[in-house]
Amino acid sequence: MKRSELIRWLRRNGAELIREGRKHSIWGRTQLRTQVPRHTEIVDLLARKICKDLEIPFKGN
Repeated sequence: MKRSELIRWLRRNGAELIREGRKHSIWGRTQLRTQVPRHTEIVDLLARKICKDLEIPFKGN
């Protein structure tokens, strides 16, 4: 999955960018937090984990 697709999906489901790190961006939703790496391609397994951390349904291809 492309990083831009994942970011778009997170925003549509209420997640917000909290801060930018060197290698990761920190995203949150209410009290939940997770890291999103800055790779152009993110493996579906990792994208699924990011969505699970934020309690967002996973959007598969």
